[in-house]
Formats: sequence, structure tokens, C-alpha cells
Amino acid sequence: MKKRSSVLAVLAAGAVLAVPVSASAASASSDSSTSRARTLSFRGMNFHIPADWRVYRHGDGLVVATGASCKKPEPFAPNCEGFWIFGPKAYTNVPVGGGSITYTGKYQFHPFSGVMPCPFNSKLSWYPGEKASFRGLRQVGSGHKAQYTTWPNRCVTNGSGRTTSKWTQREWFLPTSKILVVDVWNTYGLSGVLKHATWN
Repeated sequence: MKKRSSVLAVLAAGAVLAVPVSASAASASSDSSTSRARTLSFRGMNFHIPADWRVYRHGDGLVVATGASCKKPEPFAPNCEGFWIFGPKAYTNVPVGGGSITYTGKYQFHPFSGVMPCPFNSKLSWYPGEKASFRGLRQVGSGHKAQYTTWPNRCVTNGSGRTTSKWTQREWFLPTSKILVVDVWNTYGLSGVLKHATWN
């Protein structure tokens, strides 16, 4: 695993105890149009999420857990189905190798230089891809477009390095608004949720 793929080691160093975020702390509130959705706000971006998605504050960002089995709601925790939203403190001026790295989308968002567990099976290792499989722009509400990048990844056995599964990491980066959304679970409906976001 190359060092350049190990962007943002600060997530490991600055981990914060994750607890469910209250409606006021997360800027999440009931949507008046339906009792089955609520509005989540982050750095001026507002979007509707299903009521059963749970939101946790984690440093300069949020973990949105979409599955029922998330026991450790923090970024890159294994077996925690959901996605992550990061602010600039989580992806800028990150101390790596005696210098600092700022996420730009050139390399995959990946927080550790060493081996880390596969998102879907903690007994396997995550092997990140070195080349993006897609780069383009995606609408995130009116007047805002994200740099959208997908990265191929593999889960491998710790001993032999045999590939057991392949999957894609999706990233939406808004450099002006200073927001990065990362999804490794291919969260159903997330693209549409972001497309219909509104802005303060």
C-alpha cells in the first residue's frame, strides 16, 4: 500500500468518541412534508434523509449510519453501514511523513498508512485502488457541483492476499463549500439525496 494512498491519517490521531447527535447539534429536524424523513444540515448544505438513518458527530464531520448493525459509528469502522461527511479540518493540512497533505481528489480518501480492515469484514484487509475508475461532476443542489470520483477497492485475506471481494468507493468533493462525502457501501438513494440538496 503506497504512502500516497494513505491520505488523512488525522482521522486516526484525532478520533473522537462518537455519540448520536441530537436534532439541534446535528441540525437535523423533522421534515414538515413527511414524518418519514428529516433534514440534515452541514456547512450550509441541507438534504432530506430517511428517519431511520442515524447521525453521529465525529470531529469535523458526521457519520450517517444507514444500517442497523453499526456498533462503532466512526469513519472507516468495519461493519458500520453508512457514509461520511467531512469538513475542512478533516482533510486539510494532515500530518503525513513529516509534512502535510490536503485532500484534492487526486488520490483516494484513505486515512491510514498501515493495513486496515475491510469495511464489510473485519477479518479481511482493505486494499485500496491506485487509479480512479471514473472522474466527473455531479450536481449537489442548485448552483453546486461536486468533483465526483469512484475508486476500485478489494478485500483480501491477511495471509495469502487473496481477493475475496471487490467494491467501489464513491467521493463527492465540493472544494468551495469545503465538504467531502465518502461512501463505501453504495448507499441506496445517496446520489439522489445529494442531487436534491438545498443551500443556505
